[in-house]
Amino acid sequence: MTAENRTARGSRGGRIVMLVDNGVTGDSRVQKEARSAAAAGWDVVLLGRARGRKDVGRTWRLGDAEVRLLAVPTPLFRRRHEFRRAPLRSPLAYPPGPLAAHRRQKVKAWRADLHVRSAVARSEGSALGRLRLLPPRVLARLLQPWVGLRYRRTQQLARRRRAMDSALDRLTTAFWRTTMGVRAWRRLDPHLWDFELAYGTVVDGLEPDLIHANDFRMLGVGARAALRARARGRDVKLVWDAHEFLPGIRPWDPHPRWHVAQCAHESEYARFADAVVTVSDTLAGLLQERHGLAERPTVVLNAPEGTLSAERTAEPVPDLRELCGVGDGVPLAVYSGSAAPQRGLDIMVEALALVPDVHTVLVVPDTGSGYVRTLRARAEALAVAGRLHVLPYVPHHQVTRFLAAADVGVIPIHHWPNHEIALITKFFEYAHARLPLVVSDVRTMGATVQRTGQGEVFRAEDLEDYARALKSVLGDAGRYRAAYEAPGLLDTWTWEAQAERLNGIYSKLLTGSGARSGAGRREAGTQA
Repeated sequence: MTAENRTARGSRGGRIVMLVDNGVTGDSRVQKEARSAAAAGWDVVLLGRARGRKDVGRTWRLGDAEVRLLAVPTPLFRRRHEFRRAPLRSPLAYPPGPLAAHRRQKVKAWRADLHVRSAVARSEGSALGRLRLLPPRVLARLLQPWVGLRYRRTQQLARRRRAMDSALDRLTTAFWRTTMGVRAWRRLDPHLWDFELAYGTVVDGLEPDLIHANDFRMLGVGARAALRARARGRDVKLVWDAHEFLPGIRPWDPHPRWHVAQCAHESEYARFADAVVTVSDTLAGLLQERHGLAERPTVVLNAPEGTLSAERTAEPVPDLRELCGVGDGVPLAVYSGSAAPQRGLDIMVEALALVPDVHTVLVVPDTGSGYVRTLRARAEALAVAGRLHVLPYVPHHQVTRFLAAADVGVIPIHHWPNHEIALITKFFEYAHARLPLVVSDVRTMGATVQRTGQGEVFRAEDLEDYARALKSVLGDAGRYRAAYEAPGLLDTWTWEAQAERLNGIYSKLLTGSGARSGAGRREAGTQA
């Protein structure tokens, strides 16, 4: 154990290292996990991914938890075959890399130079000079279309390699899946090793007693670190926090091998988890069945904090209506969360033409993303741009108070398997803001809203039905808000209740492992 770790554990003990493959600040779940675990007495270090050079090595604290952002170089993002020539598939293509663009530009430059030299010879009346330039000018004229042809073939080959939709591509993918099974991700998406190489040595150096791996990429990083520690005689525990049902997501990367590789990677390492937590009971059942887990995963909802510290309560919260430039009497519908086509935000924009008094605000992580720009352009085309507002995220502990100024919270997500099985983060945030809801008819969320009476359900991607539901809620908002007065409804939807479950898992796994529990450390601190 290093001197640094001995010093740290002299006062705290039972170190938990949490892993996440994002920049932390936009992930409310991991922030709450780290803060609450540290508040329970655990020694917590949260490792996240730096998104730019300025973030590399950045550290800060969430309560008593330490956060560090790591650089993740991505030389393995491109697959091996993308660096090879393809003499059979495209014999005229240049080798992969910048050569094609270089040759194309060089020939253009050569022709431009010859044109200028010929003009100079003509102006000087030098017939010999013009004659001397004739052969290279003819050669350049012949060479340019040839180089252009090879350039186009190179671009076409690159597109085909990205699409990987040929019979040969499908055959090789099937070959690796058949011959390697769950280990096939090593061939199909070696980029996963980039995360291992960035995080692995840091995790080893921290010498954790427990690793909390968030989602599927970090599962492998955490499992391999735990296996290395166990090989050295340290009984490190692994908690896998599965945020979604991987086979049911809309792939983040359009490459046809990406989704297959992630599923294989998850399947290889799921069996090494000492405990699994997830976001819904339905998902817990799916994970247990898919991975043959001995115990059903524990459900830990990503619910808002029910109480805030005095320091956080005193923080000024931005005024949603002021930022939108609308008064208290203007109907305001809000969406808060990631912006992507499968989230269905286009229906909120289209509906502005059908509900002329309503304003819509989208609170998203990237206000300038390509998808958001298409929404703005569509609002311009419909002549409703003045009633569409786009705002950035606020800190997660301010979300419910920030959103409370709206009249209705909207969740218009499409029917994807992963959308059907859980109550998503924004559902709980809207509920604690006591907003009436308008939600699409995805299974779990639609059924919950119908049962509680906190809003209206519409048919996903049905513009007319969305407009109907929105008008219904705005026409009788008090009735829907009254649903939140039901005894105990919001009490179970708090992070405090979820943190208690999570702390119970940590204590159970680390009892008798040589690491003191969080409760034990608090008692020791009190006695001291």
